[in-house]
Amino acid sequence: MAASFSPGYRGLPQMAGLCTLADAQRSDWSVDESVRRQKHLHYLLRRAYEIFTFRITGEPIYELKMAFSYHGYLCAEQVGAVRKRVGEMREPPLGLDQVPHPGLKHFCDEILAAPSSETLVFGLYEHLIPAIEDISGNLIRDAHPLADSPTVRVARLILSDLAEIQEYGHEALKCLVTDDQRREFEPWAKCLQQCLSAVGGPDGTQLSTGELPAAMFLATPFQFQSEPQRDERFQDPFNAGVNPEAFLYDERFSPRDKTLMMYYKRIRELDVPEMMASILYDLNHEEPWGFHEEMSRQLWDEARHAMMGEVGFASLGLDWTEIPINFTWSRNLNSQLNARERHGVLYFIEQGLMPKTGKRYEWEVGLESGDSLSALFQDFDWADEVLHSQIGRRWYVPRFSSLNEALDYGDDCWSKVMSHWRDDRDQGRTEHRNWWPDLYRQACAGWGVDPDPAALAYDETYEDTRADLKDISMSG
Repeated sequence: MAASFSPGYRGLPQMAGLCTLADAQRSDWSVDESVRRQKHLHYLLRRAYEIFTFRITGEPIYELKMAFSYHGYLCAEQVGAVRKRVGEMREPPLGLDQVPHPGLKHFCDEILAAPSSETLVFGLYEHLIPAIEDISGNLIRDAHPLADSPTVRVARLILSDLAEIQEYGHEALKCLVTDDQRREFEPWAKCLQQCLSAVGGPDGTQLSTGELPAAMFLATPFQFQSEPQRDERFQDPFNAGVNPEAFLYDERFSPRDKTLMMYYKRIRELDVPEMMASILYDLNHEEPWGFHEEMSRQLWDEARHAMMGEVGFASLGLDWTEIPINFTWSRNLNSQLNARERHGVLYFIEQGLMPKTGKRYEWEVGLESGDSLSALFQDFDWADEVLHSQIGRRWYVPRFSSLNEALDYGDDCWSKVMSHWRDDRDQGRTEHRNWWPDLYRQACAGWGVDPDPAALAYDETYEDTRADLKDISMSG
């Protein structure tokens, strides 16, 4: 029986507010049990990060691509927190790369293999994220509040992020999954529940049935979809008929007009997560966790940049679905280069954005344009790209003997990529329509100004140049 003591000085809360003195006298907890449960938590968080990330490229719905980019990043951040905490608890080697129970693997593999957007959303937000919430909530309830306070804090932070994920997930389920589909999914839902029952609940604290279900969606194992998929709002995705970089650096055009082209450049960054997801998939077991954690942040930043472009168009009263959002950069890199080569191209581009003619210039254009939203977005876009360059210096450059060698490799890899500009036109995939004049006229009408004749006549394409304006006339 716990002893009774007087309250703290002048009634101040005791135990730093973590718990009561009576609660602190509990002794039904141990380092081994804390670590065991955290290994379950770590496994499901890492698999959630992987599923969100690995499904980005093949997910056609734009809003889900953006959400998966964010939710994968949040899960990756919390994986790092759990890894740090386990490493503090007499656990080297940590054993975090081991599967805690085959039922957890079966459970996650089934969700990864979900064959449609609707089934994937159902598996993620109806089953996987709630399972992680269960483990976190049970840790907060069961862990010793004083002795294991750091673990309780990690669990609370995880629940905070998961609450945000689930708020989105509940809305996604309402929008995408009908009552009829829920009934169709019932056998799969039972399969997923049976996986967890075999474990004894997500954290193994309940009675285990010991029986794994037969494979359902997993009967057709997941294969990474390297060809970017876009929903029906995306028209003419092979269109490379407008070169926004050449317009941006042309001194004939005004900062205001360049702002419109910068908003296009931002929303087109949708293809960067589609490419980066392929790097993270291919290098999943070749790079340490720190690589994935930092690269997931970069991937999320690129998704944010795409949404900045969407917001920019909305602020001007323009409908982004009326113009082609090109995907050939990610498509060509994913199909023509290996993961290391794609990473090289990514880093080369990032470094090219660091000089005054890069992101600083875009921010200055935003300031000069009088469009405060453009200036704000370019300010943070610039800051993000500086971070991305630093991430590349930590995880990409050390593979080479010097920075120049690392840059040359990325440039060479990009030069190997065939643009297929003429093939796409000749084989009927696109006419490379010049969509700029119509968009520019609409923007000028909103601004209440007459179009600049020189800007209206702009018609430079990507036929013989790439995004850094380097000549590729021999690349096809």
